[in-house]
Parts: sequence; C-alpha cells; structure tokens
Amino acid sequence: MHFSNKYVSAQVIHTPTATVACSASSQEKLVRPNMESTRDVAAAAKIGKLLGERLLHKGIPAVAIHMKREQKYHGKIKAIIDSVRDAGVKLL
Repeated sequence: MHFSNKYVSAQVIHTPTATVACSASSQEKLVRPNMESTRDVAAAAKIGKLLGERLLHKGIPAVAIHMKREQKYHGKIKAIIDSVRDAGVKLL
C-alpha cells in the first residue's frame, strides 16, 4: 500500500518470484471518473474492492498482509484491508 498526497495505490507481490501479481491505483484512467477524490478513505475503500475483485479474477483466493512498521491498522489502511476482505479474499 502506498499513499501520496494525490493518489492511493495497492499491490500484491508474489514473494518467491518477486513479481507483482495484481495491483490497483486511483491513478488509473478508468477508475478516476468514478471517484470524488483520489486520496481519501473512500478512495482507499474503492481501491481495496477493485484489488480484491482482480485477485479473485486471477484465481488468488488468499493473501498475506505486510505493513511497514510505522503503519497502523487505521484510516486508509483499514479501508483497503477491509474492502479486500469484503470482496471475498481471505487474509492470512
């Protein structure tokens, strides 16, 4: 998960091969028109839902969450994680 002053983005990395398995961002041209703001908690929730749907579409039913030490389960981070869980992806 990465948060800038303008955008929210999240990606799932396949650790053994060090490749990005799936990603979603509020910078995407198809996503931006459907959002009021591209940087608030509501945008983070939409990005989490989109990421969860893309994971299920690719056949990835479960992921492990790794947060940076300074990140807390609050605000935008909570919105992304809860939306991925609500989309049907299991969190390990």
